[in-house]
Amino acid sequence: MQYDPDWQVDLTRYPSSRPLLKEQSLWAVWVYRFGRRVDRFKDSLWKRFMTGVYWLLFRIVETLLATSIPKSAWIGPGLRIWHFGSIFIHPDTIIGANCTLRQGVTIGNRHPGGAVPVIGNDVEFGAYAQVLGGIRIGDGCKIGAMSVVLCDVPDGATAVGVPAVIVEKKTGDEGQPAILKAKAEEADVEYLQDQRVSRRRPWSYSHRGNRVGAQR
Repeated sequence: MQYDPDWQVDLTRYPSSRPLLKEQSLWAVWVYRFGRRVDRFKDSLWKRFMTGVYWLLFRIVETLLATSIPKSAWIGPGLRIWHFGSIFIHPDTIIGANCTLRQGVTIGNRHPGGAVPVIGNDVEFGAYAQVLGGIRIGDGCKIGAMSVVLCDVPDGATAVGVPAVIVEKKTGDEGQPAILKAKAEEADVEYLQDQRVSRRRPWSYSHRGNRVGAQR
């Protein structure tokens, strides 16, 4: 791991000395990078052994920290997690460089087997934000705490609320926020309809077979 370039960039976002001893969230990042590195090994008994080691470490971190970042997800360098706990990333998620996560963040699908988000570079998530479905979050976006994002968010925008709407955008057409609000409302209607259909199921979406979010 010492020569893994992505891991080295991750460490720059944990400036304290000996961050592995002080930041439990970094354990989850390290295990994720370790798993990605093992996947690049040539097929051999050594790779199979190290894959077993990875899965053991993954389950330990998932259980102790309540943080699930599978190695099959693609995450760019510079991942930073502030405050671990209840963080779930879908295995098929794509996340760009310098992403910032906080406790309670969920990035996943809206239906079992459904599409998952694509997250751009330099995106920051507030605590307990949820980003669901086959949507795109542009570069430099901020997702507010407790927000539920169900539609695309353009580059440089800030999205807050349930469902999330755009409250700030650095560039672009002045009418764009209204259009995005209409899209969010439309997505929310569709989401509520889905919930009515599946109200008998206590769980509304899944993390590759693992139950992640409860329907109240």
